[in-house]
Amino acid sequence: MKFTDLNLDPGLMEGIEASGYITLTPVQEQVMPAILEGRDLIASAQTGTGKTAAFLLPILSRLIEHRHEGHTSGVIIVPTRELAVQIAQHVEGLSYFTPISSLAIYGGGDGGAFVQEKQALRNGVDLVICTPGKLIAHLNMGYVDFSQVQFLVLDEADRMLDMGFHDDIMRIIRHLPEKRQSLLFSATMPEKIRSLAKKILKQPVEVNIAISRPPEKIVQRAYVVYEPQKKALIQKIIQDTPHRSLIIFCSRKHTVKELTQTLKRAKFTVAEIHSDLEQSEREDILGGFKSGRIPVVVATDVLSRGIDIDTIDVVVNYDVPHDGEDYVHRIGRTARAEKDGKAFTLVSEAEMHRFGRIEQLIGNEVPKLEIPAELGPGPEYKPGGGRKGERRKGDGKHGQGKRGERRQGERKMEERKKGNQPVSNGEPKVKIKLEKKSNNPGPTE
Repeated sequence: MKFTDLNLDPGLMEGIEASGYITLTPVQEQVMPAILEGRDLIASAQTGTGKTAAFLLPILSRLIEHRHEGHTSGVIIVPTRELAVQIAQHVEGLSYFTPISSLAIYGGGDGGAFVQEKQALRNGVDLVICTPGKLIAHLNMGYVDFSQVQFLVLDEADRMLDMGFHDDIMRIIRHLPEKRQSLLFSATMPEKIRSLAKKILKQPVEVNIAISRPPEKIVQRAYVVYEPQKKALIQKIIQDTPHRSLIIFCSRKHTVKELTQTLKRAKFTVAEIHSDLEQSEREDILGGFKSGRIPVVVATDVLSRGIDIDTIDVVVNYDVPHDGEDYVHRIGRTARAEKDGKAFTLVSEAEMHRFGRIEQLIGNEVPKLEIPAELGPGPEYKPGGGRKGERRKGDGKHGQGKRGERRQGERKMEERKKGNQPVSNGEPKVKIKLEKKSNNPGPTE
């Protein structure tokens, strides 16, 4: 199923397109209908299966239709600041073209950040993403009104219980109305999770999704690079890796177009496939690719599912996919019909954390190859070091300030006008209401 098949708000669909999402993952197909119907839910799903978008999209869709002006409508509780930032980034991308406001609350900040959070909470930010301890610090002050909350999400609930947050979670829940929709996500389902679910969920739908694994016959390798090194490295891979048919996957169609032009200028025989092409154009290109007339295709994830060409022997991820399912589907285009295949992933500094999570999900560390000497040295691989430019409390809500946010917004809108996708710098633009809304449309950002 594709996201275009869903009856979602047009502004939300713009955010989905801009975020590079095309096809629903298995967990999204099973979880989203239940949430849209208003059912409570308990789901066993790891990070990397697309579960974050699985609960954010239906919640955002319903919030757009049923917002409580000046009141918080959704609370997402997570175990760590890193996960809070990650989900805030998802919210930023998906809700960018909607009026929904959001706020990430977690420990480690200074007094200025606390004051900003206090003001947003008092004015009723739509969606709160938080760690338990920091939210309780605000609740203790007496100014937080959660009486109109419609949605509660506990993400990585098993990890929160392992960290001793059970009492904090129950304390937060006592501030919420009885009539609400509650969603619980956990990578495992021990008895303590079942016990928690009985306390907070009402006749829940239960979903159990395990991430698929890449076939063992696919030889997986990765290059850790600086972003500007990627185009030159792609050309070296095409030149030095024997292949009959090679696919290069990019998350955004403007990247596909740009990389295709670079390769054509370098005299490679290459074609591009993305959503801007007519179906007849895609079929012509796929026919040439299957016959060997076109040896290299640059494509978005529109080609990662649903094609079956036995002659693909090399797959290259120009960027790291959004989640583990996308990674498995991309590299699964090779090594078909009992043949061998190779998969290369180019990992930039900003993508290390994401690739590290994918390695954990597939259960293997992907060997890292040396960058060709003529391209210069690459960065050190630090998957646990967080995202490049990850926001720190006290640096402004996104480490870039109001002017930076405006520039990012203007750049995104300009890209949309040109028919391209907006370029993300890897930084969350969490939307925050700092003032009561007037009659003017849109939240204060």
